[in-house]
Amino acid sequence: MKITRRLLGKAALGLAGAALLMQVPAMAQDKPAPFDKPGAVKIALVRYLSTGDFFQAYLSGVEAQAKALGVDLRVLDSRQDAALQADMVDQAIALGVQGIVIQHGLTESMKEAAQRAVDAGIKVVAFDVNVENPKIPQIEQSDRDLARLALEQAIKDNGESWKAGYVYVAGIAPLDRRNETWVEFKKKYSGIKEAAMFGTLDNPIANSVANQARSVLSANPDIKVMFAPYDEFAKGVKIAVDEAGLSQDIKIYSADISTSDIAAMREPDSA
Repeated sequence: MKITRRLLGKAALGLAGAALLMQVPAMAQDKPAPFDKPGAVKIALVRYLSTGDFFQAYLSGVEAQAKALGVDLRVLDSRQDAALQADMVDQAIALGVQGIVIQHGLTESMKEAAQRAVDAGIKVVAFDVNVENPKIPQIEQSDRDLARLALEQAIKDNGESWKAGYVYVAGIAPLDRRNETWVEFKKKYSGIKEAAMFGTLDNPIANSVANQARSVLSANPDIKVMFAPYDEFAKGVKIAVDEAGLSQDIKIYSADISTSDIAAMREPDSA
């Protein structure tokens, strides 16, 4: 089962993910079993990505929902280590949890791990990772629409012909969906030329992307647009653009938003 919706707020995103797992209103006065026994239910949040404002807000939402329900929340953070994330699912199973939220990850590493949890009788929800299991609800944003809206604005601002730098890491479900839209736009607008594609999820993500972007800008001085459809990517690109003194020559388009993102966008002559 796949549930698709638009991103309305980062905290709400974490709240929704946990709420779908629990399948009960957080503020219900008369909670059905097993939620009528505070602390008796254990839920594990198994994370692949955790760097940046989005993931901090997501975690805050999950923690708030767990507190409202009175459940015992265990947070397991693999920090972009796919093998460790799979091991953490097994750790959650060994802990005797009743539910697992798998947050991001790679299909190839999480598919079998998620199945082991299902086989153990545990309720599992997958957020922004395709575990290819019809028994596991998959929660996702409208990532193709997010990319489409950003690129439509880029066309409006810059016309239909420009050279672009593109930040992308394959295998992450939301980035893959946004990439589909990027590919479609390049086909639709033949004047858009991808001068360079780069990207990394090495921590800290923004600084690691900035290191790559410096080299890309040096090798491709005619780039006019940077499409970085994840705000940590965009932060990294902005660091490099600002250092190169190109903030008035290059425009950056991204997806996701936070208070710090808005502050960066409002800086004088911000790209």
